[in-house]
Amino acid sequence: MPTNHDNTALIADRALVKRWLDRVPAHEAVDAARAADYIGKIKALLHERNAVLVAHYYTDAALQALAEATGGVVADSLEMARFGAQSSATTLVVAGVRFMGETAKILSPEKTVLMPTLEATCSLDIGCPPHEFAAFRAQYPEHLAVVYANTSVGVKAISDWVVTSAIAVDVVEHLLDQGRQVIWAPDKHLGRYIQRKLGNSDDIVLWDGACIVHEEFKTRALLDMQQLYPDAAVLAHPEAPLAVLELAAVVGSTTQIIRAAKERSEPRFIVATDHGIFYKLQQQAPGKEFIMAPTSGEGATCRSCAQCPWMGMNTLQALYESLLHGSNEIQVDPALGQQALKPLQRMLDFRAQR
Repeated sequence: MPTNHDNTALIADRALVKRWLDRVPAHEAVDAARAADYIGKIKALLHERNAVLVAHYYTDAALQALAEATGGVVADSLEMARFGAQSSATTLVVAGVRFMGETAKILSPEKTVLMPTLEATCSLDIGCPPHEFAAFRAQYPEHLAVVYANTSVGVKAISDWVVTSAIAVDVVEHLLDQGRQVIWAPDKHLGRYIQRKLGNSDDIVLWDGACIVHEEFKTRALLDMQQLYPDAAVLAHPEAPLAVLELAAVVGSTTQIIRAAKERSEPRFIVATDHGIFYKLQQQAPGKEFIMAPTSGEGATCRSCAQCPWMGMNTLQALYESLLHGSNEIQVDPALGQQALKPLQRMLDFRAQR
């Protein structure tokens, strides 16, 4: 028979589910009782295993709410890893895609890093295999390799700098000011944005990769949407095509988009990034309206419909089973991890000095 403590915990978990359901569209809702059951079990396992949950902005709202409710964090990929490294937890549970788990392991090699699934990957990551990138880099021996965080540990290990979207322009500008030439990988749209911002396309060689979510945002449909909502500002992630970025009031990382929505005065925003960010946008700016930017298709004609299919593989059930069995552990060869840490640390040091 449940104790008063058990009943109190169950009521709290159902309240958490309700807050989550209130923030997501009806078609995304799951059975509240089932979700509350998983949440209660996950909370207990996190405590038993001295574990902390870190979730990306693009994961399901249920996971984001659970991370916040259990002392974890909802953040971008680098802040997820930094939070985990600073935590006293001995196990990190990373709700996101595989390169995020690897980054957490690189910064916390002594900790156990679990993921709800190891199948969750990223089109930028899989589109830039280490052996192909090594061959590409060999064509430009005088160039420094600056790679986006959305890459495998193998690519990071053979690069000079690892950067996030928030600091990519600053790092590349710094290197160009030193008279260096740069290879940028893997996102060509972010690379073109960097070229445009710095007015330099001759000294920045681009790898031909793209995010399947951000590449879908379409300019003509966005112009039509702006006519429909003339009081709305466009917030866009720099992984979107350059023509879309040129229509945006703010171009920035996930964290920068959330900050802009909170600080700007517009009553509504058209958002050109993964739909998962709406949970945090609605939380941080509750009095404002957020509209998904138009993509190239609907239903079966759309590759992602503004939602990463790999992020969607992170579920409460998968998270529970990973914690229960200690499965889906991220393994990184220690020597490779040390090599990958060097370009990542350069970026961290650079940011600390600014």
